[in-house]
Amino acid sequence: MASIHHTTMTPTKLELLADWLPKQSWYVGGGATAASDLTRAGGFRLDDPAGEVGIEFMVVADASGAEPVAYLVPMSYRGAALEGVPGGALIGTSEHGVLGTRWIYDGVQDPVVTAQLRALLRGEAVPQHQSKSDTPDPTVTVHGTDGPDSGPDAPEVYVNRVLRASDAEPGTSRHLVAGWTGPDGTTLRGVFAGFARQ
Repeated sequence: MASIHHTTMTPTKLELLADWLPKQSWYVGGGATAASDLTRAGGFRLDDPAGEVGIEFMVVADASGAEPVAYLVPMSYRGAALEGVPGGALIGTSEHGVLGTRWIYDGVQDPVVTAQLRALLRGEAVPQHQSKSDTPDPTVTVHGTDGPDSGPDAPEVYVNRVLRASDAEPGTSRHLVAGWTGPDGTTLRGVFAGFARQ
């Protein structure tokens, strides 16, 4: 299991996301300028079986618009640049106090992250606490019925970028439910990701 290093990152993940988020097509805030009021609102981690890539599913709350919005940003942390991905996949680079320069990518466009998300939905990976080493997070749960989740008929995996509070999703596709904290301190839960219905 991955170890969490309690150290500095310069710039911080929230500082990088403040510039990156408004450039995304699914961003619902105002304009394309930096999001000025982001806070960490929840999330969890997954382990890379090879032990090379850090994987975090971070929920960030954006209070810069008329209404607060919770975004899900899967991220990968790498010790070198990832080849073969679009330029927009790179969220930025940061100096980690222990590990040195880290390349931080949008996890939706990182094959290690998507493979581990698929494994989690199949029950083959264990969600980990966002800020504690070697600690499973039992609040992250998988729902729905089994389906063709491997082979040529395997459905695509989707990620809900803008989160809404709901424990259920229509239909029977397998999906991932987890929680985050609302701006008033309320604990909310919703569908983070799942297998697309065919």
